Amino acid sequence: MLNSMIDAPKQGISSDISKADASQVRVPKVRLSEAHDADLHASNLTNWQQEYDQTSRGSFYGRIVELPFDGLQVFCEHTSQSLQQKCVVWPDSVWLGIPLADQEESRINGLTIHENNIMCRPGDCDFQLSTPQDYDLYGLVVDQSKLMKMALIHGVDLNWKELTECGRLGVPDKTLDEVRFLLARLLSAESRTPPRLQQDIVMMALLEVLKVETPQPAKTQSYYHRKSVVDNARLFLDQLLDEPVTVTQLCEVTNVSRRTLQYSFESILGVSPIQYLRISRLNGVRRSLVQAQHGQAVSDIAAQWGFWHLSQFAKDYKQLFGETPSKTLTGLSG
Repeated sequence: MLNSMIDAPKQGISSDISKADASQVRVPKVRLSEAHDADLHASNLTNWQQEYDQTSRGSFYGRIVELPFDGLQVFCEHTSQSLQQKCVVWPDSVWLGIPLADQEESRINGLTIHENNIMCRPGDCDFQLSTPQDYDLYGLVVDQSKLMKMALIHGVDLNWKELTECGRLGVPDKTLDEVRFLLARLLSAESRTPPRLQQDIVMMALLEVLKVETPQPAKTQSYYHRKSVVDNARLFLDQLLDEPVTVTQLCEVTNVSRRTLQYSFESILGVSPIQYLRISRLNGVRRSLVQAQHGQAVSDIAAQWGFWHLSQFAKDYKQLFGETPSKTLTGLSG
């Protein structure tokens, strides 16, 4: 069904738009954004509030191909390195995240996304993604009012509890393959589909997915405990950005053993507490270097994030980001 919809422009659309009108239609421009810093890349996605921490070693490359409409956003995002992402989409909206096929698994709020899963979160609601290297994701964001109106017209009952609470939805492989094909066509530079038809195709694809989705909640109560441990630890770390924090402190704050803390971080974020402590601070330094004022020194910024042994800090920084701190300071701010 969805494949036939995307092929409609080839067959002619005179029933919807006359040939005279069609020649006057302005097709929305596909926007391409590229970045070589994870956080700068995060800021390139229109109307999102995001913060990305790079967790795998090497230079970063990110690309966003975006097609904007009124109350509707379609995009494909590529990231070259593993990331921990903090995300918020615009209020009164719904986001669907559809990974490309045959990729390593990602996580949303600690829930593993399998081959036939997609992600779903409401607007103005914090969520966390853990994504692997060389990751590609289709994203659809739509105003709730727009989605509800379309659902009413086509007689589709939307389960808002599933859409806003679960985070992970199961969708048949055939439907997912068709939606991926459709989105790839719409985001290609060769697409000449009139904008009204583009919007209608995307909305119908959304409804097709939501008609067949099944919720995939966490299967055990232990997930909620592990998620709470990680959330409390991260909240504590956010309040002590410029102080060295130990694993012992995190155990005391979260009231769990070191073994439970370790298991909680590895199952929810895919990294150990020690790795998370080091990586989050190194990413914090990088943000500060990118945003540094003229005259600020690398040593001062590193010290603000609790790094006192500058030679070891410089080595760790270069291993993670593929460049020296001084190059980040001069290259991205200059």
